Amino acid sequence: MSKISYPLKLPASLKTAAQRLAREDGVSLNQWISVAVAQKIGAVETAAGFFKRTARDAKPEDLMPFLFNARDEPPPKGDDHP
Repeated sequence: MSKISYPLKLPASLKTAAQRLAREDGVSLNQWISVAVAQKIGAVETAAGFFKRTARDAKPEDLMPFLFNARDEPPPKGDDHP
């Protein structure tokens, strides 16, 4: 596996937390961050694949029955758009 360097700037609080967690896992900060990025990539790609498979043949007009059955009421307090 080839490796490249990438200068990463983190807020101090994130770096401190990542260092603590890396220390608890017994790995270097670099390894911990690499695994965290790999996990995030896996989660995003898995979700994208799920939605692509789920929506396979869906068309915008397929949503119309749901929209027609939606109640016409204002959003709950705190959920409105300014």
